[in-house]
Amino acid sequence: MSQRDLAKAVGVSVGAMHYVLGALVEKGLVKLDNFASAKDKRRYSYILTPRGAAEKAKITKRFLARKLEEYDALRAEIEDLKRDLEDDVHPGKVNARGR
Repeated sequence: MSQRDLAKAVGVSVGAMHYVLGALVEKGLVKLDNFASAKDKRRYSYILTPRGAAEKAKITKRFLARKLEEYDALRAEIEDLKRDLEDDVHPGKVNARGR
């Protein structure tokens, strides 16, 4: 995938992608290698370093924790709505909430 393709996929300019990739290389999260077999020696591959992989794992863990919290909140809200709907369909019926 080229920088242009990556920029398009992420929704940023090619210049912005170049800047971000450079910053990731400087931080040691990504390393830059030439394609040895490429005729065009301007072609590079960006490789996630072990440090980059560890950082990606941390980010993924935080993302999953946040999504699980959202899921639990939505599930609770759906259950509340179901109970409210049941109250509307069967008025006067005492439910688990004492209503």
